[in-house]
Formats: sequence, structure tokens, C-alpha cells
Amino acid sequence: MNSQFWEYIIDYDLWINLGIALGILLVFLLLRKLFTKYVFYFILKLTNKSGSDLLDFVVKSYERPVRSLFVIIGIYIAVDYVPFIDQQGDLFESLIRSSVILMITWGLFNLASNSSLLLMKVSDKVNLEIDQILIPFISKAVRFIVVAISFSIIAQEFGYEVSGFVAGLGLGGLAFALAAQEVIRNLFGGVVIITEKPFTMGDWVETPSVEGVVEDITFRSTRIRTFSESLVTIPNSTLSNEPITNWSEMGKRRIFFNLGVEYSTPKDKLESVVERIRELLEKHEDIHQETIFVRFDKYNDSSLDIMLYFFTKTTQWEEYLIIKEDINFKILDILEEEEVSIAYPSRKLYFDAEEEAMKRSSSSFNDDE
Repeated sequence: MNSQFWEYIIDYDLWINLGIALGILLVFLLLRKLFTKYVFYFILKLTNKSGSDLLDFVVKSYERPVRSLFVIIGIYIAVDYVPFIDQQGDLFESLIRSSVILMITWGLFNLASNSSLLLMKVSDKVNLEIDQILIPFISKAVRFIVVAISFSIIAQEFGYEVSGFVAGLGLGGLAFALAAQEVIRNLFGGVVIITEKPFTMGDWVETPSVEGVVEDITFRSTRIRTFSESLVTIPNSTLSNEPITNWSEMGKRRIFFNLGVEYSTPKDKLESVVERIRELLEKHEDIHQETIFVRFDKYNDSSLDIMLYFFTKTTQWEEYLIIKEDINFKILDILEEEEVSIAYPSRKLYFDAEEEAMKRSSSSFNDDE
């Protein structure tokens, strides 16, 4: 046995073949590097000059899979010189074919991740309106389908019957359905959100659960970035059953408050203040002129209340606050010019003079005794 081992070790043909196999592998590694450095960038320049975004996406998506394909081809050719592995064996051929399938799947998977850009280009060319919230959902669905098909093909390469596997799932379908109830509810909740379109990507929404900007929607949940920069993930089944306020759909933004002035304000002064404030709002370039109400509204406990109800043209939060501040300062100027004071909560006590005098005289009589 020892003699056979040493004969095998000093077999020069074996070492020559291993050297050839290693050399072939190194050659393909070199070709891979040359492809990345020269051929790929040359193809990329051609696609950029052609102006075709689709070709550009395809080339970029398949860059790394094609580089890996050089290694697979090099291994396949090199194995012919290795005595330990049968190049024509079923197992080796299945591994090679599966590797090629994986490379194709890898490229399609990368291409599907850019499908949002592709869909936008397609919608622009054919005048098809595709909601932004639908695009990532379609992208994830395409990637899932690509992986599922690839898995089934590779399983068949190794002799596994996918149809039998599916039939096996059918036997346990009831148990599977019971376990996947929540997943199914979330999936249908996502479909409801997409079809009804209560919001889209980047919208500012408010629900009983959260308020913030929509970042992403998946099969299971929707991610919303709050204004404190935290990321909240809400199941689609929950979100689809909640009232949703989409603040991004506002065409104008409301300002409503009551301005209370003192009860001692003369009637003519009160009328002048109301008229001047109304005139201020009607002439303000940032106030929406469709709805402006400035009225002496009610007698409050400690003030005469003037109701102000109007809208700004902008819906941006910061611009809205700037306009509101400007209106408040100008109202203060009007009140100062009209010599009208803002009321504050107060209470006055009144005493009967005769009753007070009787109390004092009764107190002094008791002291004399």
C-alpha cells in the first residue's frame, strides 16, 4: 500500500495535469480582470452613447454575474485535467448548470431591483400612470418570482420533483393556512393600500398609530419615518383598517383661533378692529382668498371674542408658521393703534356699601362690650 501511495505521489503526469488545470484557472481569472478593466467599461460607454437606459441597466446588473461566469467556465475546463473529478459526471454537470442558472438569476435579481427606474421610463414613454407606491411593490414581487423559479429549476437539476413538493404542501394546506393567516391579512392589506391609494411614497400621513413620511411598503408592512427620525413599521392589515389623514394632499392650510379683547372695549373700537383685521387678511398675498371669516363671535367669561378663520396658500410647515407669525404681529399693531387691550382671565367682586357699613358698626359694638 505504501508503494502504491508513493507511486501515486511521484506520478509526473498527475502533477503536470494539476499544473495545467491551475494554469487554466489562472488564465480565466486574468480574463475576468481584463474583462472588468477594459471590455465591461467599453460596453458601458457604448450603452451610454446609445442613450438606452434599458441596455445600461442590463449591463450594470450583469457585471458581477458575468465576472463570476469566467470562474465557472475556468473550473469546468480545468476539471478535465484533474483525475479526481469526472467532468462528464451527472453531479458535476448539475453543479455547473446550477451555477450558470444562479448567475442568470443574480443578474435578473439585480435588474429587478432597478425595475422602479425601468417602470418609470416605460410609463413616460407609453403615457402610463404608475403610482410610486406600486413600483417598489412590483419590484419585490418580480424578485420573489425570479428566486422562486430559479429554486425550482435548480431543484429539478438535482432530481427533485417540484410538483411532488407542491402536492405535499397541498396535504398540509389547512395547517399552513392557519399558520399564515396573519401573513395573508397583511398581504391583502398591502393590496388594499395600493389599489385605494390613500398615500404614495414621500407623503406626510397621520394615523392613530403614527405620524410621519411614508418611506416604503412591502408585502407585510409599511415603513413610516416620524419627524423625530425614528422608523415605525406598521403591519398592512393594521394600517388598512385605520383612518389615514394625508396631509400632503392639502391644497391650503387652516388657521383658526379666537382673539379675546377686554369687556371695556367700546363698540366702535371693536368694529374697527374686526374690519381692519379682515382687510389685512384680504390684502395679504399669502392668504387664500376663498375663505376668510373675521367676526365678533361671542361673549366669553372674561373677554369679547373675535373669531378668525382663514387659510394659507402654502402647506409647507415652516412657511405656514412664518405667515402665521406675520399675521399675529400685524394684529398686535392694529390693537395698539386702536388702543384695544387683549383680555386675560379675570374676576371682579362687588360689595354692597350699606351691608359693609352694618358689618363694621356691628363689629365696633361688640368690641365696646
